Amino acid sequence: MNLNLKGKVVLVTGGAKGIGKGIVEMLAEEGAIPVIIGRKEKDNALVVAELAEKGFQSLGVVAELTKPEDCKIAVEQVVSQLGRIDALVNNAGLNDGVSLEDGDYDSFVKSLNNSLVHYYLMAHYCLPELKKNKGTILNITSKTAETGQGGTSGYAASNGGRNALTREWAVELLPYSIRVNAIVVAESMTPQYENWIKTIPNPEETLKKITSRIPLENRMTTVEEIANMAVFLISDRSSHTTGQLIHVDGGYVHLDRALIND
Repeated sequence: MNLNLKGKVVLVTGGAKGIGKGIVEMLAEEGAIPVIIGRKEKDNALVVAELAEKGFQSLGVVAELTKPEDCKIAVEQVVSQLGRIDALVNNAGLNDGVSLEDGDYDSFVKSLNNSLVHYYLMAHYCLPELKKNKGTILNITSKTAETGQGGTSGYAASNGGRNALTREWAVELLPYSIRVNAIVVAESMTPQYENWIKTIPNPEETLKKITSRIPLENRMTTVEEIANMAVFLISDRSSHTTGQLIHVDGGYVHLDRALIND
């Protein structure tokens, strides 16, 4: 299926690794021009080089997204170099383990800055270009907002905020025909997830227990599966879909718990 993404400029925050990188790669394969927004120039440049070897155009932009001015400058740089913005994928964030019991004001607010505030800022600064092009916004969120996880109040609150902003923006931006959707991720093997699993006692046993609780095929969701849904939602093939929280999770959140293999 032709997704009509050729030449479309799509910003992806945290696009150098994990889910973000998967989305960047899929966008490039569909003929779009992905823009990798991330704090490490080396990581951004590596992805740009990998795509160039395959004959794909992309752009890397260095930004520390917890700094409002960096968000603004990043968007300005994209417009200056590529002349347009057709879509924004808000993806960057960190499950930083700021809990209710052991956290404090500073760590909680820092967590919100790491995982929520820049979603608003990037959308705000991209909006003039998105209005011109009847663009799209896609927010990547986590099941922690719906299921809880324990010990991660900041990240759960951030994802609840991401979900709420998805619906709020979908309403606010109706007059401009700008569609806003979210992909809710449960268990996917990203570099961040790999690092986390290593911190748990008996990681292999823990991972086996986690995958046994994923109803469809008892396996993790792949980055490619998330990216497939992402490019579809960005494309005009989903032209009447907006305000949706779409779970790409093998049924993890909503299917009957009786399906769990103990």
